[in-house]
Parts: sequence; C-alpha cells; structure tokens
Amino acid sequence: MKRIVFTVTNDLSCDQRMQRICTSLANAGYEVLLIGRKLKNSLPLRKELFQQKRLACFFNKKIFFYAEYNIRLFFFLLFLRMDLICAIDLDTILPCYFISVCKRKKRVYDAHELFTETKEVITRPAIKKIWMQVERFAVPKFKNGYTVNFSIAEELKKRYQVNYSVVRNVPSKKSYNQKSSVEKVFLYQGAFNEARGLENLVLAMKQVEAKLLMCGDGIVFHAVQKLVKENDLEDKIYLKGKIMPGELDNVTIGCYAGINLFEPVGLNHLYSLANKFFDYMQAGIPQLTMNFPEYKKINDEYEVAVLINTIAVNEIATALNLLLKDAVLYERLKKNCQAAKEVFTWQNEEKQLLEFYKNLFDS
Repeated sequence: MKRIVFTVTNDLSCDQRMQRICTSLANAGYEVLLIGRKLKNSLPLRKELFQQKRLACFFNKKIFFYAEYNIRLFFFLLFLRMDLICAIDLDTILPCYFISVCKRKKRVYDAHELFTETKEVITRPAIKKIWMQVERFAVPKFKNGYTVNFSIAEELKKRYQVNYSVVRNVPSKKSYNQKSSVEKVFLYQGAFNEARGLENLVLAMKQVEAKLLMCGDGIVFHAVQKLVKENDLEDKIYLKGKIMPGELDNVTIGCYAGINLFEPVGLNHLYSLANKFFDYMQAGIPQLTMNFPEYKKINDEYEVAVLINTIAVNEIATALNLLLKDAVLYERLKKNCQAAKEVFTWQNEEKQLLEFYKNLFDS
C-alpha cells in the first residue's frame, strides 16, 4: 500500500478540500496522512478514513510561525515513512522539497491558490520578495502537481514551464431536503480575510431589506463584528463564527442566496474559483459573485449567479436587491442550480485526482 503524506498550515477541522482528497485516495487503496497545526481554539478532529496529525507551535502569527512550523514539519517528516509527499501551497513547500530529496521520494505540489498574488502578500513588499524567492526556487522543482482551476495552471506554466493538472474544489453530491425559509436570509460562508469585501457587504446591508448570516473566522472577524455594532446592524447581520462542514450544509440549504465576494487585488483573487461558489450551487441556491474569468466561464454556460464587477457598496446592494425583487430571475437561477450541481460534483472531479496519482506511481 503506497503511503501519501499531505502537509498544510491550517488546523484540518474545516479544510473540506483536503478532507475530500484524502478520503478519495484512502478509498482508492492508498494509506494517507494529513498533517496540519494545532491551535488553542481548534475544534476536535472527526474520525476519518485517513490519518491526521496536528503539530503545535509556540508562534501562531506572521514570519515567526512560518519559520517555526516549517522547522517542526521538516523534523517530523524526517522520521516518517512515505512513498510520496505533497505540499499544499507555498507555506509548506520547502520542508516537503528537502524531505523528498533526502528520502528520494516522489513529490507533488497542490496549489490551492496563487500564493504570491494574495493581498496579504502583494501589499507587503518585503514579504512579497521572500515568498517570490521561495516560489522561484521550489515550484520548478515540482514537475508534478495540480491546482484548482485552469487560470492558475496557465499562470504557473507561464512562470515556471510546469504542466499542472486541474482538480477543482467542488463538493460531494448531496441529497438535500429543500427548505423554504419564511425570512429571506443571505449567506456568506468562508474565511474572514482581507480583500473579501466583507466590510462593504456589511455597509451594503443597510440598503437591503433582508438579513445576512456570516459563517466563518479569520483575521478581519473582529473588525467586521465592530462594524456591525457601530452601524446598529446587530438585528440584521448575524456572525456565527466557525461552523463544522456538516452543520454548514444544513445552514446553507435554508438560506435565500449565497454571497461570494473578492476585491480585485492581485491575480489570486482575479483567478479565484472558491469552493463556496460550488457549495451554494450544490445547495440549490442562487448567489452573488464576481465577474472574474473562472466564475464568468461557468456562469455563461449555466447561469447560477448574478455577477458584479466591483465590491462597491452600492453595487453589492443593487445586486442583492435584484435577487430579492426579480422573482423571474431568481427562479431561473435556482432552477439552473439543479442542472449545474449534477455536473460540478466531487464524484466527477475525483476521477482527475485518482488518475493523476495512478499515473504518477505507475511511471
């Protein structure tokens, strides 16, 4: 049985993409270990078909965390049995590369995003320089890899002449008991990070006669919480914090429409194809999302969303009100979700993943 080791910097509990990937490979007969980090507020890990390990760190922020975690990860991996190691994003790529060289094992890069083009990186020149050096050094050495969409795959090919496969971040097919909510509640689910348009979304809700449920956590959570309070919107906007994936499915199905916003800062956001885009689709609810290449490509074919060009407050408010007031449009989008969700399922997408690893081990 071939053993595959995956490395991430999150705490594993809400990483749905990695849970799907590891489960599919375990079902296919591989022995799988997923390594992450342990935080003070980490939720308990659920029992899975694959093994899980969290590494505790003294530092949990900025460059100190990355340095400590990479050192701890290297020494943990050094004494680990494996046939292949897969680095998830740039923040674990260095220890994975050096371990693969030391142990003479196969290595794979899974780019969940275009790391050097995130707002947190591009707005900090010194940090950007460091991560670009990491990317230029390591990515060309990972000839085998895959990413979440074709735009990022093309960008990595342009930069480093690597031909990466695409394994999109789509959910498993689910059978929902469709709920009809008495109240019209919009839903934002996902990370509370910079450049997600969350502050503008809060302000836009002052012009929208509906409620907003926000599920997730991150570095701007408290700033959003403060903004809600300062604008007397606590009876209209509810911040639920981090919710486990199973519970989140039940929340999503009861909402009127989903929200998926990104500030067009950096290629990572411009080329984004967030998992929530497919989660809303799978739940059968229309959504508001960005007029970016990957979303537009799918929406042109299936029309499951209202697209906006910017995250300006008035543009967000106008789009949300359109979903509320145009019943014909809303019902058309909702009906289209039923067709699209049969196509964009993990049961279809995992075939690319399994073929990738089979070919890699056969070669």
